[in-house]
Amino acid sequence: MDIEIEIIGKGKLKAILDDRNPETARMIYDNLPIEGEANIWLDEIYFDVPLKLDYENPSSTTKRGDLSYWPPGSAFCIFYGNSQPSSDVNNIGRVEGDLELFHEAENDDKIVIRKFTNIQQEF
Repeated sequence: MDIEIEIIGKGKLKAILDDRNPETARMIYDNLPIEGEANIWLDEIYFDVPLKLDYENPSSTTKRGDLSYWPPGSAFCIFYGNSQPSSDVNNIGRVEGDLELFHEAENDDKIVIRKFTNIQQEF
């Protein structure tokens, strides 16, 4: 499941939701688009999402570029550096491409996650 993550006014990247926590990934995908305001914690961006989901296959670790859902806070998390979650998360996908965009994010930046569409216009 391909998605697009946009930090309004700063840029966007493609990401893929994977099968590490398939039910969580499907619920998020089915509820797109989702918008939120960025919170920065170490090398992580997280924001509240309007979904209350439980742990599926919880993990205490992440890798650079991982996308995760944090059930205790109903939050979507983007791990763009070496930091680790403060508690278990459901890892649900990975960002494709350069993670530098996330280093530019600031608290309260608007973030939109939507289904990726590769529409090419013909002229």
